[in-house]
Amino acid sequence: MTDPESPEPGIAEHSFAPFVRILGRGPGRSRALSRDEARDALRLVLSGAAEPEQIGAFLMLLRYRGEDAAELAGLVDASREACARPKAPCAIDLDWPSYGAGRTRTAPWYLLAALALAQSGRRILMHGTNEFSTGQSVRAALAELGLREALNPDDAAGQINRTGFAYLPLQALAPALDRLLDLRRLLGLRSPINTAVRLLDPFDARAGIDGVFHPPYIDAHLAAAALLDRPRLILVKGGGGEAERNPAKPLTAHLFERGVGRRELILPALAPRGGTPPSLVRVWRGDAPDTAETATAIGTIALALLALEPGLDPAAADNQAAEIWAARRY
Repeated sequence: MTDPESPEPGIAEHSFAPFVRILGRGPGRSRALSRDEARDALRLVLSGAAEPEQIGAFLMLLRYRGEDAAELAGLVDASREACARPKAPCAIDLDWPSYGAGRTRTAPWYLLAALALAQSGRRILMHGTNEFSTGQSVRAALAELGLREALNPDDAAGQINRTGFAYLPLQALAPALDRLLDLRRLLGLRSPINTAVRLLDPFDARAGIDGVFHPPYIDAHLAAAALLDRPRLILVKGGGGEAERNPAKPLTAHLFERGVGRRELILPALAPRGGTPPSLVRVWRGDAPDTAETATAIGTIALALLALEPGLDPAAADNQAAEIWAARRY
């Protein structure tokens, strides 16, 4: 019996059509893409070889089917190929994606954690886009602190060599990927590309820290990290999907380590004082020492330390984080 969804004999088929067909054949017949298929499909998209209608169908079918680890790994493979790299190698301790789009966020307190950690001698690359967040973007927060984003990967490498920290917007790292994320304006929904860019690790860091908005994404995210052979990655359900610790309640952190596997770490609540959120600058300068926002920054430093330092326990991480925060320069 002839499959009605197979290409008609003698009719030339677009090279991208098979990928849409695999994903969209219907219940019991569709399937996730293999790692190689996902890589090849996204390569076509990023190279401009797929039509706009095909791209929209592809992204929404990926979303509708749900995230698959091998498929995600293939999407990351193609995404990494699309990233610009610095001309000279740049050693990175911590990869820190920032692609959150939460509707209840205020300021990116995790940025203060990254800056303090960089002053302690760690080398950190933060990359991303906050285009769909109603809160303050990393770009705007840096400007408020008298700092700036990196203009390109070479500029990012230079900033890291000088200060230990750089924020590289996705638009400067991989413009084609940035355009794909921006399709949310037309489609109204995120796609698994949002997860793939979180796993980019464009400078090959020795550890990573990341956040998700929905807990169901955690398993696929960590399984993809294992397929990608990431050295260490800590993942949390964070506010707006960012790698940020809420100090008001206990937090479960999911740690993946190459050759060891994954385990859970339970981080305690830090019991901060509530109230009206102070400005980012006031928190950075130490003018709001007993607020939830200061506790968020310190708690997030601890989270990053757990990613960076094998064998460190949560209590020791909290103590070390408080020392790093107290020693920061502003």
